[in-house]
Amino acid sequence: MLKTIVTGVLAAVALAAMPAAAQTQAAIRSGHAEAGGISYYYEVQGQGEPLLLLHGGLGSIDMFRPLLPALAAKRQVIAVDLQGHGRTPLGDRPIDLVAMGADMAAVLQQLGVQKADVLGYSLGGGVAFQLAAQHPEMVRRLALVSAGYAQDGFYPEMLPQQAAVGAGMAEMMKGTPMYTSYVAVAPKPDDFPRLLDAMGALMRKPYDWSADVPKLTMPVMLVFGDSDMYRPEHEVKFYQLLGGGLRDAGWQREHMSQNRLAILPGVTHYDIFLSPQLPATVMPFLNGESAKADWK
Repeated sequence: MLKTIVTGVLAAVALAAMPAAAQTQAAIRSGHAEAGGISYYYEVQGQGEPLLLLHGGLGSIDMFRPLLPALAAKRQVIAVDLQGHGRTPLGDRPIDLVAMGADMAAVLQQLGVQKADVLGYSLGGGVAFQLAAQHPEMVRRLALVSAGYAQDGFYPEMLPQQAAVGAGMAEMMKGTPMYTSYVAVAPKPDDFPRLLDAMGALMRKPYDWSADVPKLTMPVMLVFGDSDMYRPEHEVKFYQLLGGGLRDAGWQREHMSQNRLAILPGVTHYDIFLSPQLPATVMPFLNGESAKADWK
């Protein structure tokens, strides 16, 4: 059941299964940046245009370790552990996507980054949405992976499962890879029950950001798995709110939206962040490359 109530729970499983050598990353600069009263842990690696990378719920930067070589091949990747996750302390503030969106702007500014591409998955996708809506001038291109714009985008059976997340689950989760990976790096390992409470409170809070979608003035790519936790109708509606999928593009692509929708085959919400299809899908978009082909 836990796999269906918390986003990104397979991250710890995947990381635990990786050989130690595969987890070692060269030339990583790390530190902490204070924002909103939270001391955010970050890592920077690679060279090129900056790419802010935001992980999913109950995960950390480590979720993306298998894909980081592809993401950082020609980019400066700035990966952040979100509030209460990984090496970033939970603090006393509620976990709130709007607040964390503002925090990410402050983190980028402290790192001397005035404008970046942003890739956020699940929880990190919500944070990325808020960063881009609040500070569109700071986001060049935005990739939202398995992230919706409203609570009603989930399949109905997901809502009571999400609402059940709380500290009462902490004991039964001890010994699981998600718990052991948390306590291995968390500044206060005993905060795990508090983190579950904070995440449960977040998921029980209704939200609808449809009015904020027009604030995403930069090119946006939506990426979902064909077996995601979001209803396909919601995914398409999100794309339409962005101006895509409203008419035929035309022979010369003259009516084509600047935004993109990708549905990855054979992929779920819980393994999309590990799929080799993900960097192959998002990086050409983030690099501003065109998929246009001529019919000759």
